[in-house]
Amino acid sequence: MDDETFPEEDIETIVKNAITSTLSDNMYNPKKVNDWINTIVDSCLKELQSLNRPFKYVVTCVIMQKNGAGLDTGTSLSWDIAKDGVVCIPWENPTMHVILMVYGTGLNVDPAEME
Repeated sequence: MDDETFPEEDIETIVKNAITSTLSDNMYNPKKVNDWINTIVDSCLKELQSLNRPFKYVVTCVIMQKNGAGLDTGTSLSWDIAKDGVVCIPWENPTMHVILMVYGTGLNVDPAEME
């Protein structure tokens, strides 16, 4: 894989590992949600940095109790589709839904674009 290519498969693995290691044995608990989100996001960011790829990353995480309520999300992006990317990982267990998004923007500027 080219170092300049958005590492989608690596990111999916990182995200799934962070979510399952934090939440797999837990039932929804509103008192723990903020800690879980911080743990998941921090874990993802540390692992993403260890890839040593030329990207800035933004990680968002939503944890919602399963109670029959609806949840709709949307994203609109304006970026370079050749260099930037996004990964959305939904996850759930019997008591909660999780939606984790990782956005990556390439850091390298093509020298030809600078002229």
